[in-house]
This record gives sequence, structure tokens and C-alpha cells, in this order.
Amino acid sequence: MSQTRDATDQNFDYMFKLLIIGNSSVGKTSFLFRYADDSFTSAFVSTVGIDFKVKTIFRQDKRVKLQIWDTAGQERYRTITTAYYRGAMGFILMYDITNEESFNAVQDWVTQIKTYSWDNAQVVLVGNKCDLVDDRVVSVDRGRHLAHQLVYIYPYNGSCDSEMKCLAQIQ
Repeated sequence: MSQTRDATDQNFDYMFKLLIIGNSSVGKTSFLFRYADDSFTSAFVSTVGIDFKVKTIFRQDKRVKLQIWDTAGQERYRTITTAYYRGAMGFILMYDITNEESFNAVQDWVTQIKTYSWDNAQVVLVGNKCDLVDDRVVSVDRGRHLAHQLVYIYPYNGSCDSEMKCLAQIQ
């Protein structure tokens, strides 16, 4: 499992476990690398099982350690990855704005969250790959509407966008 250099640092006020979930190839790993390491490459291989990174942030004079888990999106890994839902404080539920199937699968992922996580877990619905404007098939309005129905937060982004505004919603 890969970790950023502060993974073993025990000096923090709070620690939160977050999971990034969604269909295969929606950009979960790119999203995580951009946020945790401020790096981007388009040459990722599908995650096998689960991986994680740790990032420490500061909020209201508190040191907050985020343990961010990158899950495999393929069906064959669901039994493994759903075991990690327990204890998660939040989920980044991701779909690819250029892939209708990944958007349609959001409801299945919602069912997984409701089945395997605790009731108070926060969920952020993220429409990813927003830098691919010409290939968009899922409109911002559809994403917002679905998030509103599910009572989820809805930012959207492209993993190669260095600002990562959507994670500011979680922080």
C-alpha cells in the first residue's frame, strides 16, 4: 500500500477515514494522487483491491489526518472493498462525466454505502474529468439534481485541475 510521508506521524488532533468509490476508470486514483501528492499522470492502471494515502491538513487550529482509501471499482473486488466501509467517516462517490454508465451506477454505490457503512457517514458526489468538456455526456444539472435527491454535496472537477475545489467541501 502506498502512503505519503506523514502516514506514520502520530501528531494530530483528529483522524478521519474517507473512501473514494465508483465504477472502474472514473478517475479515483488520479483524483487521490492529485489531492495527496499534487501530481497527475494519465497512465494509471486499475486499482487491484484497495490502496490508501494519508494527508494532514489544518482546520481551525487543529491538525487533521485524512486517511483516504482508493477502492477498486470492478465488481469482482466488491467483497473486499465493502469491508473497508465500516469505520469510514465519509465517502467520495465518483462518476465520470464522459461515461453515462458510471453515472447510472451511482444508485448501486449508494446502496453499498447504506448497507455497509454507518448512518452518519457524509457523502460527496463528484462528477470527475470535467476538463474533458467536449466529451461530456452527464450535465452539471443532472449531477446536481441527483445529489439534491440523495442529500449529498455536489462539487465537480477534473483531476488535472490543480485547485481541487471539491475536496475543500470535505475539509
